[in-house]
Amino acid sequence: MKVIIVGAGEVGFHIASHLALENKDVVVIDNNPEATRRISDNLDVQIVMGSGSSPVVLEEAGIQQAEIILAVTNSDETNLVACLVANILSPSTKKLARLRDADFDEYHNNFREHAPHIDTIINPEIEVVKTIYRMMSVPGAVDIGEFADGRIKFVGVNLEDESRLSGVQLSNLPEIIGEARPLIAAVVREDELIIPTGNDRLEPGDLVYFISEEDQLLDTLSLFNKLDQPVKRALIIGGGRIGLRLANLLEESSVYCKIIEQEPDRCAYLAERLNKAIVLHGDGSDHGLLAEENIQDMDIVITLTKDEETNILASLLAKRMGARKSITRISKFSYFPLMNAIGLEQVVSPRLSAINTILQHIRKGKVLSAISIKGEQAELIEAVALETSEIVANPLRNISFPKGAMVVGIIRQENIIIPTGESVIQPDDRVIIFARREAIPKIEKILAVKLEYF
Repeated sequence: MKVIIVGAGEVGFHIASHLALENKDVVVIDNNPEATRRISDNLDVQIVMGSGSSPVVLEEAGIQQAEIILAVTNSDETNLVACLVANILSPSTKKLARLRDADFDEYHNNFREHAPHIDTIINPEIEVVKTIYRMMSVPGAVDIGEFADGRIKFVGVNLEDESRLSGVQLSNLPEIIGEARPLIAAVVREDELIIPTGNDRLEPGDLVYFISEEDQLLDTLSLFNKLDQPVKRALIIGGGRIGLRLANLLEESSVYCKIIEQEPDRCAYLAERLNKAIVLHGDGSDHGLLAEENIQDMDIVITLTKDEETNILASLLAKRMGARKSITRISKFSYFPLMNAIGLEQVVSPRLSAINTILQHIRKGKVLSAISIKGEQAELIEAVALETSEIVANPLRNISFPKGAMVVGIIRQENIIIPTGESVIQPDDRVIIFARREAIPKIEKILAVKLEYF
């Protein structure tokens, strides 16, 4: 598979890194020498200097041979034009554009229906707001994903010393919590991702990922001592596009909301577009302002400024002053491993949301969704099993999956099955597969060869 990526920023870099490690043919286009130098120094991909909206540059990159072009620059206009030009030069190439401006929100369907030069529109800001809202709704969740229209949850929680599961060997779980136990898909210990077996133990400090049906989620969280009150009062620090989107959603959900924004003109803009939220002009990392606004009464503080150092400082300060919990927006992926160490468990990234959405559309086979986790060490892939697949009609224990991959969920019509070794996949089942990065090419081969395209 040949993939052209227009834009060598954080999203472009990490998508290129992801695909290069899977031995895909990747070409990155950008006119920023510093950004392209970073890619050439770290990744084994082809670099083309120039504008991704230039037909000459796209032809030099080999657009006619590319299966997919991803336009992920910081400019919506450049991304739109790049897809338009790519369609003129190579109509068969699948085209994905990242559009972040809210002005385009109501026109996404129009683009897909009436603009043949765009196959998929990605708005990471919409996805990150959904992620924040899910985190607010799930007590103690560090990471959360959804499958089967939200009926299956994939949740990551930190295991604390006082948890009843701390120190427990997985094979002994039925003795402690009965047969209705969660399927533990992965454990992250000291930044290393482990796919556990029955002989492994859960240790304090582990980040434990489990699969749960929606109606059993609160019971499962209680096993990890993750019990919390619903969020009724929220403070948003940073009134940019994401802050405004989140405030609108919280208003619809009847959550009392305040926004602190530093720019006076932006404050006026927010006040005009929000009905119930209180807009405050000031610095969200100002101790005096937070005290004045009774930060200790807030159920949650969400820091969403464009400056991640400000977000980190404001989150730490808010928690120190009594806020029950915080969610912090981070852009630099290199910061992620540090967050838990300094006491910030819940972190979101629009760039990571963009990557997850993109992965869904570049995976081969009948893939419905894909989620990258833990610094892209692994993925959860939701796909449809067809009759010709080797994973159909055999108990899972008899199927030779690549090392580092496992089936963690089966959706059959309206029924959700958390699988065991005896489970049998049937044609048209939706299957959720957890796979380490090194196992993904083999999983893709199964999905592409055994499961046909849409």
